[in-house]
Amino acid sequence: MYANGRHSAFTSSLKFQMNCHDCSLSRLCLPGCLQNNEVDLLENIIKRNHPLHKGEHLFRAGEPMQQVYALRSGALKTYLLDPDGNEQITGFTLPGELVGLDAFGNSSFPSYAVALETSLVCTIPLADLEELAGHIPSLRKRLLATLSHELQEEQQHYSHNRESAERRLAIFLLNLSRRYSRRSLSATSFILSMSRSEIGNYLGLTTETVSRLFSRLRRQGLLEINGRELRLKHPAALNQLGRIEVRQLAV
Repeated sequence: MYANGRHSAFTSSLKFQMNCHDCSLSRLCLPGCLQNNEVDLLENIIKRNHPLHKGEHLFRAGEPMQQVYALRSGALKTYLLDPDGNEQITGFTLPGELVGLDAFGNSSFPSYAVALETSLVCTIPLADLEELAGHIPSLRKRLLATLSHELQEEQQHYSHNRESAERRLAIFLLNLSRRYSRRSLSATSFILSMSRSEIGNYLGLTTETVSRLFSRLRRQGLLEINGRELRLKHPAALNQLGRIEVRQLAV
């Protein structure tokens, strides 16, 4: 048995050395559409960074856009700053998802990405990715599908801003549930990496409103909450409250 510190270091070392063939999230990420020899080509251009710690930025608005990133573990949030310096959260990134795609076609990142917890990312140089996509049609198709999916998610998110606060929160939780399920994780029990304040910022609600809604859903028997640990007790009832159609990423 390893002492806690040694075991943690050993696990981090293994995660750092992991390649696309071994990654359990590869089916969700770019390798999911590739043949083995094509995965090798992608593997050759990927760089694996040291862990990002909570509060550490992956990139900042205005920095040169020379790469995109795939999240291997942890969680990120992306946000913009308004002219007064106020933060507006634009999304949350979970393992297996790409981040930085909103900079495609630009010379610099338009937004910020920061770690919500200790996170590992794969760095994919943009010039190499574009060249590889030019030779592998399935990779090009996957990139276009991912970009299209992100645009749809953004449009749906803003369309929900006119809905009731309760429905907005229900939709948010159901979206997280779907995303965890796609990772072969529990769709009903998961940890919220983001704070109540961050959820409220993303949904256009006050922190107090989010806390009140969580309490109401708990009293209604739809949720169990212990700190950031969340269990959806009646997903069907929550789905009825949100009245949304769950969509899978088409590739």
